Amino acid sequence: MKLVTSDSAPHGGTWIQSADGFVEISVFETRVPPHFRLYFFDVNKRPRPPLPGSDVSIETIRPDGTKQVFKFVNGAGHLRSTTDIPEPHEFRLRLTLQQGSDLRAYEAVFTEEGHGHSHGPGGHSHAHGGGIVGWLRSTFGHSHSIEDKIDETMETHERGIWALKLSLVVLLVTSLIQVTIVVLSGSVALLADTIHNFGDATTSIPLWIAFALTRRGVSRRFTYGYGKSEDLAGVVIVGVIFFSACVAAYQSVMKIIHPHPITHLGAVAVAALVGFIGNEAVAVVRLKVGREIESAALIADGQHARVDGFTSLAVLLGVIGVWAGYPIVDPIIGLLITIAILFIVKDASKAVFNRMVDGIEPSIIETVEHTPLHVAGVQGVQQARARWVGHKVFADLHIAVEPSLSVQQAHEITDEVQEVLRTHVRSFGGAVVHVCPQKAAPSPDRVALEGAEAADRS
Repeated sequence: MKLVTSDSAPHGGTWIQSADGFVEISVFETRVPPHFRLYFFDVNKRPRPPLPGSDVSIETIRPDGTKQVFKFVNGAGHLRSTTDIPEPHEFRLRLTLQQGSDLRAYEAVFTEEGHGHSHGPGGHSHAHGGGIVGWLRSTFGHSHSIEDKIDETMETHERGIWALKLSLVVLLVTSLIQVTIVVLSGSVALLADTIHNFGDATTSIPLWIAFALTRRGVSRRFTYGYGKSEDLAGVVIVGVIFFSACVAAYQSVMKIIHPHPITHLGAVAVAALVGFIGNEAVAVVRLKVGREIESAALIADGQHARVDGFTSLAVLLGVIGVWAGYPIVDPIIGLLITIAILFIVKDASKAVFNRMVDGIEPSIIETVEHTPLHVAGVQGVQQARARWVGHKVFADLHIAVEPSLSVQQAHEITDEVQEVLRTHVRSFGGAVVHVCPQKAAPSPDRVALEGAEAADRS
């Protein structure tokens, strides 16, 4: 058994050299519960189809001697474990591969420091911070950016689109019921929760627009399609949510300064329960469909909806406080929920701004730069750029090859580069690959001469 440094693994995992190639073991937890993913490569570290899930298993042995066996099923170009990995992710690991009568086992060690690990370019860090700020970040700071709400499976699967539309309708109906009771009761906590639910519903609208416009395809005028319309919709939605948060904050502060009684306490309590039930219904639908179609984005949105349901239950604390003779609890709850809304505004505005100025996540550009190196014949990546167009990543890169290659050979290499980028870059839309001859390394005499000339000039 041979381990290779994890820094070179394309998914940030650990290489294991097997009898007929390599296996990358990765702990994947991007917006989903942590689980193992296995990627298979040939002896040249080029991706190849995975073994059947029934022929693979992993056994973990923790420091206290506890053992757990993980079975696998086929994913999109990989195998994924059917069981989530409990914390902490620190254990010895035994990978078993069976091909016919040939049974082989390999071992590796997984460790983490301070529970702040990150598994690869697409990994998720646990470092939310400590204290009340860390709790707020981990509870309310979930992402509302477009790329975190969509993956290829969801986009192409009618069930995923159906779940998105149903969720939007349910949350909008929930918000309408709540706003009616806000007008009757004057509860600012319920007002803030209504805005929170409305904000979560409206952040799905850019996706709906994207799905509708993507079907129109490209044209002579819009050669990249209509993806940028998502960004325009996002600007409007961020503005609406921020304005609503300001209204909720103003109403909460004014009610602290100039308190006035809340009426219809029973109706407010019912509205809080409606908010919880609405979010829980959305969570159940998203989680169920997300697991059926293996959409990480839809599963993550389901988990977020479940957290938001408990935010709605916080309004009940305001009702109990008012009923117990402490009316100030209602505006305090309103301010706390307003903080949650501002987290939504922060995430959404950051994502929209980055898209408007063609920003790209460093992890994505690192993957674009690194992935082509696994293609035979690619000797280096001299330049790489990427940007989001809607919810797809488009790249432009220069690869270095042997100058003696024929046009046909170079064309075959670029085709293979496109294929590996499609496999490894999330939300990949396409790439323009330029082929450049590999520059010969300068001779030592030439380096010395250039150094002397530079010294003379200084």
